Amino acid sequence: MLRLHQLWGIGVETLGLETLPLPLSGPWRLLLLGDGSPTRHLESLSGLPVQIEVIAMGPEPAPPLAAAGTPPSAPPPAEVAELALPLLRRQVWLRCGDSTLAWAESWWNQTQADAHLQQRDQPIWHSLTAGRAELFREVDGLAQVDAPWLEQGFGRSGPFWSRHYRFFRGGQPLTVIREVFSPALERWLGPATVPCASASTWAD
Repeated sequence: MLRLHQLWGIGVETLGLETLPLPLSGPWRLLLLGDGSPTRHLESLSGLPVQIEVIAMGPEPAPPLAAAGTPPSAPPPAEVAELALPLLRRQVWLRCGDSTLAWAESWWNQTQADAHLQQRDQPIWHSLTAGRAELFREVDGLAQVDAPWLEQGFGRSGPFWSRHYRFFRGGQPLTVIREVFSPALERWLGPATVPCASASTWAD
């Protein structure tokens, strides 16, 4: 499994104008903190369908110990502890045409994974909403991350904006998902960060 280096992270429940290390522009706030489908966002922005490349998918063991002198890996979101064991972890690239626009990983109870991840190359949103099943998304955290393999995959220098959230069905957590977005999205959304002087307009 590929692992991230997390520069900083913050829970959405404590997220405020004064606690965010870098001021986010409005379009990026909508992307990262909104409860819409990232697959639909990427398709709407690029005008192309999202293609999924599965990198890894397998049982999730206990976190390995970091080797001496290496930066610590970003831990799984705390909300993963709400999922029943045993766990499965899935990692994918999300591409639109020739552009790699996002990377994502998700944690599942093994039984739920068997039920919802039968089509490995399909976006999770498509699988979970088949038959118009009711689903609720709750964004839990925001972060910036980095890793050499992310820079190679995106063809851009980091750090990169990341978020994690849960899907609920019937009031119970179904999966925890972490997404990392490419700076290539600035083509449509504009710069991710804005001058601090403009930050006061967020609260209007």
